[in-house]
Amino acid sequence: MSFDDTPLARAAEAAVQVQQRRVGSLPAPARTRIMTIANQKGGVGKTTTTVNIAAALALQGLSVLVIDLDPQGNASTALSVEHHANVPSIYDVLIDGRPMSEVAVPVPEFEGLWCAPATLDLAGAEIELVSVVAREYRLRKAVSAYLAEHEAKHGRLDFVLIDCPPSLGLLTLNALVCAEEVFIPIQCEYYALEGLGQLMRTVNLVAEDLNPTLKLSTILLTMFDARTRLAAQVADEVRSHFGDRVLPTAIPRSVRVSEAPSYGQTVIAYDPGSSGALSYLEAARELARQTPSAV
Repeated sequence: MSFDDTPLARAAEAAVQVQQRRVGSLPAPARTRIMTIANQKGGVGKTTTTVNIAAALALQGLSVLVIDLDPQGNASTALSVEHHANVPSIYDVLIDGRPMSEVAVPVPEFEGLWCAPATLDLAGAEIELVSVVAREYRLRKAVSAYLAEHEAKHGRLDFVLIDCPPSLGLLTLNALVCAEEVFIPIQCEYYALEGLGQLMRTVNLVAEDLNPTLKLSTILLTMFDARTRLAAQVADEVRSHFGDRVLPTAIPRSVRVSEAPSYGQTVIAYDPGSSGALSYLEAARELARQTPSAV
């Protein structure tokens, strides 16, 4: 087999094609939209959604920062951003007060996309934050300062997407206090709404006590399998319950979406023509064009 036939070569070629086929620009929001992508239920496509929505927005002309707040660092991996030991990371921001501008780096494959990576150090942050004064506001303070710095150097950021761990601890609490919007990916499978009540109670408590601007603005259906009646039933149930907060596009269950992270890429870079990539591009368009009443 020649190098040109290897998966890595095909992935590299696909990444080049991504930049060559930039899609028409999306409307920029009136101000930076800060969104926490949360769901304490694991395996719902939360990190996959974060990185692919971010890449899709950047590909369509918007400026985006991804904050990897999950100690596993999967969002950093998918965006090809280094996050090994000794790399400045979001841990340094939360615990040591390091400026976000010293941590956030450009994502190689997408112009206008930045990432603040996570390292394994972040796993201990939950415990270390317990004794910190104003612990819930650490991320909010850092992001607020960074937005001004970024605007001065690169122009205004359109979106900040915060990828949370699958839990409702202090890291997720920092993300909820920092954001104005909650974005929830929900898989189209049995028990899809399991645990969602607890998340919504947490969101409401944060809104009441710590962040009155916080609201659930967006839900994205993931892992949709059109061959099954169950997927359609779950989708109908979610749409009937949450109305226009559910994006019209559902992300299909896709081998390409599952493969992309193993090559350190988003599916949009790995296989731009795949159903998963095209669905995330469309979902990003819908997100950018949400009506004011929805956000």
